[in-house]
Amino acid sequence: MTTTASPTTDPGAAPLVLAHYDTPAGTAHAVLTPEDGAVRLFGWLEEEPNLARLPAALRERGITEGDGPAGVRDAVARYGQGDLDALASIAVAQEGGEFFQATWAAMRRVSAGHPVTYTELATAAGRPSAVRAAASACARNHVALIVPCHRIVRRDGGLGGFFYGLEIKRALQAHEARFAS
Repeated sequence: MTTTASPTTDPGAAPLVLAHYDTPAGTAHAVLTPEDGAVRLFGWLEEEPNLARLPAALRERGITEGDGPAGVRDAVARYGQGDLDALASIAVAQEGGEFFQATWAAMRRVSAGHPVTYTELATAAGRPSAVRAAASACARNHVALIVPCHRIVRRDGGLGGFFYGLEIKRALQAHEARFAS
């Protein structure tokens, strides 16, 4: 049986693009695959710790700095100006099992300015009893903001965790509360 590496993980493929975006929580760094424009990483750490979160097969392609697709830059800018639905059109790709994929898709359906609990997220992902697994999907989410894990809170209303720190999570929630309908 012969297998062919996908263009997104083939080490011979074009280098990944590292782009920087201004967000309501500060400058974020994103890594995109140029062949499909998919965001593979989006976060607020310095570049090196962020890049370590990428699968090795992607890191092997190398990285070049650039602007990334105009659509991504425009969507992030519109989000910062209060268009809270602007990020919905951005393509993302991250590796994870079936439940993680379902949970990340459920996160993208959470309305800005209206956080849900980890329990509600697990239910939206199709496994109401998998609250810890839903929380793990939040922790393993590599495209924060676009897959909005900052909209997920504890049952008691507490913020819970956030890979990039609670100050970033608070800033994003405050921004969305300001513009949410």
